[in-house]
Amino acid sequence: MALIRWQPFEETDYLQRSMNRLFDTLNTTNGESKNSLQSFVPAAELQETPEAIYLSLEAPGMSAKDIDIQVTADTVSVSGERKEEMVTEDKGMTRSEFRYGRFQRVIPLPVRIQNTNVQADYKDGILKLVLPKAEEEKNKIVKVNVG
Repeated sequence: MALIRWQPFEETDYLQRSMNRLFDTLNTTNGESKNSLQSFVPAAELQETPEAIYLSLEAPGMSAKDIDIQVTADTVSVSGERKEEMVTEDKGMTRSEFRYGRFQRVIPLPVRIQNTNVQADYKDGILKLVLPKAEEEKNKIVKVNVG
């Protein structure tokens, strides 16, 4: 009878690989993450000028009434929902790579703004916000002493 050396770490490696496979199958559907199928995060651009901050957010395929914007003195919160359009056909196949569902994006601002004077425009799938800076931020001058 031959002796077989026991290697305990091989058993833990096997257990970890099995658990990883289990979680991978729970978190994916046809190779895509379930979270990516249920929601999306719109891309944003932020531009700062001496007078205001300009924020643009991609939200194609939505109407303006589906977007909720909340502005504080130092953050902008944009949330909404892109609803799936159900199309039924008797023949043929339909494949969609569009992302549907709810999203929420909270964007911290580099300076304080006047949240009562924010202007918003939604056109061609792009939400544009003009966030005027607070007066104390516009006139803020910092003196730096050398040496």
